[in-house]
Amino acid sequence: MSPFSLLSRYFGRQFVTWFIMLLAMLLAVILVIDTIELLRRAAGKPDVTIGLVLRMALFKLPEVGQQVVPFVVLFSAMFAFWRLTRNNELVVARAAGVSVWQFMTPMLIAAFVIGVIKVTAINPLSASLIAEYNRLEDYYLKRHGSIFDVTHTGLWVRQGTDEDKYLIHADSVVPGTGQLRRVVVYRLGENDRYTSRLDAPAAQLVPGAWKIPNGTLRQPNRPPQSVPYLEIPTELTLDRIEENFAPPETISFWELGRFIQTMESTGFSAIRHRLHYQSLLSQPFLYCAMVLMAAAFSLRQTRRGGTMMMVTGGILTGFFVFITTDIVLTLGVSETIPVMMAAWTTAAVTLLLGISALLHLEDG
Repeated sequence: MSPFSLLSRYFGRQFVTWFIMLLAMLLAVILVIDTIELLRRAAGKPDVTIGLVLRMALFKLPEVGQQVVPFVVLFSAMFAFWRLTRNNELVVARAAGVSVWQFMTPMLIAAFVIGVIKVTAINPLSASLIAEYNRLEDYYLKRHGSIFDVTHTGLWVRQGTDEDKYLIHADSVVPGTGQLRRVVVYRLGENDRYTSRLDAPAAQLVPGAWKIPNGTLRQPNRPPQSVPYLEIPTELTLDRIEENFAPPETISFWELGRFIQTMESTGFSAIRHRLHYQSLLSQPFLYCAMVLMAAAFSLRQTRRGGTMMMVTGGILTGFFVFITTDIVLTLGVSETIPVMMAAWTTAAVTLLLGISALLHLEDG
């Protein structure tokens, strides 16, 4: 094995070690905070046990943990560079002819691999756990269940009281109009007992009601009956229905593309899910950008004793990434800018800034 290969593995191991340590510490802090918050919310609910609270906190942990990974990558790289510089290991490497780009390569590769693992393995696990967390939260803490769903068969909506419920199915929705096509309304009584079924070619959602013309009513042991017009009271709106579909965070990366196609074929906007999907694809490149920014702030400053400047630069970089991501994602959801631009802007801008800063500091 060549000396450069040994050196690359050593630098990469330094970065990965710091990454694991910092991530473990942050996850422990997050777990404690979430557990305390869930205990506060569960106060006065005797059916919510300590075991259930701990289980919910653990289910939520991977999703929250994913949000802090970019900052963990940034500070892991900064601490790795700081230690290597303090021990003069980078000075020796430079004297041996190793450039800044060469000893950064293993860290960039490690950051990219972390991003790929996060998107392809951690995200699907997190999606299933956060979906279960949402189900438990709805049932035990919010005291209601999900009343909307969209599948390959169309839209399903559940509404009503315990004594009189409606289960509404539609093959598709005319975008932006609230009109449902090929509607079936199931009426359920106590204990979800089937009482009747109404088939209609269309239904219109208006403020306060579903308006269903030209329906055919079917009841047990009775012949079909024509219903010229039926109105079902509702508090739902089209915006509320769209907002309460499965959040993109609860859908696995591998299933997200199919879910987007299902939503769009049903007639609903999938802009949030498309934005989330593209953001996941940009994650490995964002992590590489974090390593470049860490090098720009830590390599030169630590040689001059500017540890406080290094930490300040890292905090400002994290703040910049957070603010930029929040702004461009908001613009993307509102369709002010294209989805691709909103999802990739943060990674692209940070990557270019990191490369420019290193070129100026090291080769300028």
